[in-house]
Amino acid sequence: MPESPAVPAVRSTGSELSAEDGKLVILARGARGRVGAVEGAAVRDQDGRTYAAASVSLPSLTITALQLAVASATAAGATRLEAAVVVTEASTLDGAGYAAVRDLAADAPVHLAGPDGTVLGTVTE
Repeated sequence: MPESPAVPAVRSTGSELSAEDGKLVILARGARGRVGAVEGAAVRDQDGRTYAAASVSLPSLTITALQLAVASATAAGATRLEAAVVVTEASTLDGAGYAAVRDLAADAPVHLAGPDGTVLGTVTE
């Protein structure tokens, strides 16, 4: 399995999210909360469609919420992502989820939010 790239530091943006990115936070919180998962994520594709997912941890499969959201978007035909959000108690993004976003968008913002929806920062690199 290839090694995940290093994730650039999450930087505080100091500004409010756009309304569309705010919706991603709501979707990611909902996905996390519905199943009591460690994390939830949501992405928006080039057509404005959104995909939300929760982390999965089974004996035969472990996938981050962000990886699953990106996989769902790709399976639905998305070729580019506009933005992504991860809701988690962690203070950093996971490398595998970050890499999945970068496979479809070199410059899409990836927002990190706490379980209460407070945005902790954004990675844009």
